[in-house]
Amino acid sequence: MRIPTAIKLHKASKTLELHYDPDEQYCLDAEFLRVHSPSAEVRGHGNPVLQYGKLGVGLTGVEPVGQYALKLTFDDGHDSGLYSWDYLYQLARDRDRLWADYLAELERAGKSRDPHESVVRLMP
Repeated sequence: MRIPTAIKLHKASKTLELHYDPDEQYCLDAEFLRVHSPSAEVRGHGNPVLQYGKLGVGLTGVEPVGQYALKLTFDDGHDSGLYSWDYLYQLARDRDRLWADYLAELERAGKSRDPHESVVRLMP
């Protein structure tokens, strides 16, 4: 289990900074964390629910839960799901691949990151 040695919430840039070793640190943006929430709302009890329209979402709070996880509170009201140390490290380590997969999934579904935009597909 990899436990961060330091955690910093940057509200202005909407990022969560995680330090593990002096030469290992990660910066995860709130939108990424929100769409990869471990909550039942997102995980869908084994059938994941695609999150869209989360561009610009921010973090309003970060709380430790025991010695095993963080509870993140987002400004869209989402605050369920506990980010275990292992899950946070996995998100940090695999961020680029997970983000690319998420963007491809949005494209396939015809959805947008922008909450003020609807994608309309025209029939040929």
